[in-house]
Amino acid sequence: MSVDGLPRGACPDDAPADEPSGPAVTVALLGSTGSIGTQAVEVVRAVPGRFEVVALAAGGRDPALLLEQARTLRPSLVVVGDPAAASAVGAGLPKGCELAVGPEGLAAAAERADVVLNAVVGFAGLPATLAALRAGRRLALANKQSLVAGGPVVQQVWDGSGAEVVPVDSEHCALHQCLRAGRPAEVAKLVLTASGGPFRGRSAAELADVGPADALAHPTWQMGPQNTVDSSTLMNKGLEVIEAHQLFGVPYDHIEVVVHPQSVIHSMVEFCDGSTMAQLSRPDMRLPIGYALGYPARLPRPFGPIDWRDLRRLDFELPDRQVFRCLALAEQAGRAGGVAPAWLVAANEVAVAAFLAGRLPWLGIAEVVESCLERCEPGNPQSVEEIVEADRQARGEAERVVAARERAA
Repeated sequence: MSVDGLPRGACPDDAPADEPSGPAVTVALLGSTGSIGTQAVEVVRAVPGRFEVVALAAGGRDPALLLEQARTLRPSLVVVGDPAAASAVGAGLPKGCELAVGPEGLAAAAERADVVLNAVVGFAGLPATLAALRAGRRLALANKQSLVAGGPVVQQVWDGSGAEVVPVDSEHCALHQCLRAGRPAEVAKLVLTASGGPFRGRSAAELADVGPADALAHPTWQMGPQNTVDSSTLMNKGLEVIEAHQLFGVPYDHIEVVVHPQSVIHSMVEFCDGSTMAQLSRPDMRLPIGYALGYPARLPRPFGPIDWRDLRRLDFELPDRQVFRCLALAEQAGRAGGVAPAWLVAANEVAVAAFLAGRLPWLGIAEVVESCLERCEPGNPQSVEEIVEADRQARGEAERVVAARERAA
């Protein structure tokens, strides 16, 4: 679907480029203690007076960091996902700061601000995505799983809500920027770039015994464990293909993936006349975070600028879909639609958790996901409850497959 003649997420031609005046933009940072959340705090503090953080939300695994953020940023609301951590956090909050717990708290935080940065990890971010859209807010989306898994329901809520979604993933932020160069009818192809992760170029035999420490050693990006392992399997790129389809309405046949190990070109758009627009910068997630928070204006503080004296080469290659099978499995689920993407996300999260816990080999991640997708009946979900039920079923099936593999080992 397009808005004002542009793909969803694209910028109108007359959008202001200068720094806006007036009151600070209010921001809710969901997932504030994670990798994206902590970098978002850096962005906010780098442009004093531009943003006011009115809500923070975190799972509760790092209450000390959450309290430090609350004392520094002075939000009016702090949300803790884990009820067991709520009392420890609540006791240390500054005066005037309200405490909320669980999904209801996430929804309240999403409704409180002009811009909602959803950096909650995994499927758990779906309620916040829906709450921000229902409230007509600008959603700075760093939680691809909620859009991928909940796509049919998210689209229903998004339609007519007046909300705008600005992606924070570096690839989709790049596409968002490149799409400003042309009209929707002129778009021929979206090209998503992939770093290739830590295992680029290796054969399946060479990957049989890799462990969590190997998979977490990403060559260019600093991310959380789930996203880093997903990068090693190329599942992250498969999820991004589905996300690009959902965000920009481009058919799957017109979305491609290329491996670009330098991670300098973050994605490209090819237009009907043969022109290709690319967005380039050094790997620095603060750039797409700042772009999403400040949209449609750009922030005056640069992140990731390129020193052209040092940039020597830009390499590209096709992904090895035989070794990195998660990419093809994700594309298969995206094309199937219905609840298949929800099964994909759930099965992958269970498989990655099992791998990180030493219960599953790296090659087993794709095997678990494939086994689950074979048992999925896509259907056509019409409600959040149906998506949640699909997630529950898929997690149960994935755990059963993992346990069966353990018994057989």
